[in-house]
Amino acid sequence: MKIDRRCFIQASAMLATSSTIGMIASKPAQAQTISAAMTTKQNALLQAAVQSGDVPGVVAAVTTGDKILYEGAFGERVLGQGTAMSMDTVMWLASMTKPIVGTAAMQLVEQGKLSLDEPASKVLPALGEVKVLTGWDSDGKPILRAPKSPITLRHLLTHTAGFTYDIWNPETARFHKTFNVPRAGSGKKAGLAIPLSFDPGTQWEYGINLDWTGQVIEAASGMKLGQYIQKNITEPLGMTSTAFKISPEMRARMAKVHQRDPDGVRLTVTQNEVPQEPEFEPGGGGMYSTASDYIKFMQMILNKGSGNGHQILKPETVTLMSKNAMGLLRVKMLPSQNKVVSQDAEFFPGVPKTWGLSFMINEEQAPTGRSAGSLAWAGLANTFFWIDPTKNIAGLLMVQVLPFVDPKALALFSQFEKNTYTA
Repeated sequence: MKIDRRCFIQASAMLATSSTIGMIASKPAQAQTISAAMTTKQNALLQAAVQSGDVPGVVAAVTTGDKILYEGAFGERVLGQGTAMSMDTVMWLASMTKPIVGTAAMQLVEQGKLSLDEPASKVLPALGEVKVLTGWDSDGKPILRAPKSPITLRHLLTHTAGFTYDIWNPETARFHKTFNVPRAGSGKKAGLAIPLSFDPGTQWEYGINLDWTGQVIEAASGMKLGQYIQKNITEPLGMTSTAFKISPEMRARMAKVHQRDPDGVRLTVTQNEVPQEPEFEPGGGGMYSTASDYIKFMQMILNKGSGNGHQILKPETVTLMSKNAMGLLRVKMLPSQNKVVSQDAEFFPGVPKTWGLSFMINEEQAPTGRSAGSLAWAGLANTFFWIDPTKNIAGLLMVQVLPFVDPKALALFSQFEKNTYTA
């Protein structure tokens, strides 16, 4: 009853705030109607998900390039502790870190310090030493050979370099286990020392590519990854609660990651946290942020690189990032090798999907109403976002639950997106 009452108070306050903002800003009647309809529908959806126990807490938002249409926060930061979710609740972004790191890389491309299609080993020699895993010999040793072409920044940003994750690739999982290699997210540089699963540019498969991109950024900029991002992206955009390092002030607003049991019913609180004194800052998934902060990043992309009075990227760079950057290759389903961490993962099965320069792109309209050519991705603890340039709208929904693409969390996000387009 305690949670239900808080959800009701939050919903009521949000409705009142939306009404007040509408009166002050004198929004057109149509915009007021859309905002009111969306608020009513989305509040009911999110509140029901918390009340039913589908998720411990949820934060969600919808925005255009310059106006937030909806914000909602329901449930608890930590199940059973009573502290309410809010728009400034700090959460693990996991792979929603990747587009921010991709943005940093593209800034350096603009400056001529990086090239999309030259060998990345020119900047980071270690990338020239990576081998391709072709199998295992009779003694259980890996069979390795040199790649047929060099790894480029384009390969890294589109997940076509050959690096994969042990969560979804059985051969990479075997390599990690055989040689006791630290897993992605460990913050250990030894975790980068895995072979490629295929030759660069020949396949798409999700992997540690943005961890390597972070190393390329450091080599090209002469700065630590987090420092570069703070100076050139998060600070200019006013994203004051986005970082690899959790400050004491951020920790006071932090939600915990919860684990779903194998039966898909019970949730337990975990101590899951990205190492705070890592050997390197993992560009593939190490950042923490809030919904309020991430909205600013999404608005920047909608506004062709402009946000908070700063030009973060050139308009033509955002256009380039928003197009298929891997040719005839297509995104495929990722078969889980660890059901505790992730289910089999694919968004919109049957819809052709490509990859831009750090975003997934649906090449046809999605069942939710998302326009063809929209940008999207997600984080391991079931944080999701999409950016629809065609309709000038973007949305995100953030929970802190494992495994990835948890059916209840994914269904909630899908319905949230549908509600957005029908409203």
